[in-house]
Amino acid sequence: MAENEVFFSEAEDPGMLKAFQQAQETFKYFWRELSWEARRIIPALDLACVKVAFSETVADQPEPIVEHMWINDIGFDGETVSGVLVNNPNRLTNVQNGDFVTVPLQQISDWLLASQGKTCGGFTIQHLRAGMEEEERQEHDDAWGLDFGDYQDISVVNGQKEHPENLIEHPMSINMRDSFIQFLQEYPQEATNRDDAGYTLLHKEAIAGNKNAVEVLLQFKADKDSKTNDGKSALDFARQLDWAHIIPLLEK
Repeated sequence: MAENEVFFSEAEDPGMLKAFQQAQETFKYFWRELSWEARRIIPALDLACVKVAFSETVADQPEPIVEHMWINDIGFDGETVSGVLVNNPNRLTNVQNGDFVTVPLQQISDWLLASQGKTCGGFTIQHLRAGMEEEERQEHDDAWGLDFGDYQDISVVNGQKEHPENLIEHPMSINMRDSFIQFLQEYPQEATNRDDAGYTLLHKEAIAGNKNAVEVLLQFKADKDSKTNDGKSALDFARQLDWAHIIPLLEK
């Protein structure tokens, strides 16, 4: 089975396929927000989950069974997404609610963030909302307890309409620059330390798309050529995720 075959809905709905693609292309914004949420003293997110296409090959069926289900407690290493399954499968027998799973980024089909009741992402949800009558759409939103807004205008970052510059750099990345400098002055070894998988802070900040942190780390002599145990540099991740504002810093 080709890697992307699991993303086809049973009806091969072009609109749903487009939603899957949009979710994968914009997942980097989900992860950027989650990376900052981990540093907040007071949490800002009410909900952060990812929908994954799970499949199972059954001997007497020509096509694999596919179910798209949500996971939370999300982790991301630049290539694979991990989390805990929070749905009960309808037909699949190879996964169950509560399982910890790890999948390639290309296997996700949606992501959803919610803060103060307002959402970002939710591409498959918005596609379904687009086909609803107004009353049905309101009932759907009430069941979620969230404000999904206009299904034709999906935000991927908080405050996107009022502050489109947030697409380039997270406001916390700008506001925390001086604090990050002070942190590295006190703990300079953090600029070069590697975790068990070989990731440095430079890798992690490049994956999260934080230009200010990348600039500061390079000023503190972080090794931009350092590679993970799988042979990936910070530049490799910036290119894979298409963080256009960070790539030039790492190419110098």
